[in-house]
Amino acid sequence: MNKTERIATIKRIVAPYVQEKAALENLNEDTDFIKDLKINSAHLVDIILDVEDEFDIEIEDEAMEQMLTVGAALAIIEDKVK
Repeated sequence: MNKTERIATIKRIVAPYVQEKAALENLNEDTDFIKDLKINSAHLVDIILDVEDEFDIEIEDEAMEQMLTVGAALAIIEDKVK
């Protein structure tokens, strides 16, 4: 799976939790889950669990705390999928 496909997968995963639909349309590596998409912290945990399931990875607590943007999520996924 390439970067573009991973971004599309992340977009699909976060879509149900997004409060700011216009920001979802313009989702990119700089998109902040909380500030831009208005996803609350409880839903961020759900997203992390969904990412773990989708990519068959385990994200440690320290990495979870860093996963605030699409770019950070991509970096974590790419590190784990190797």
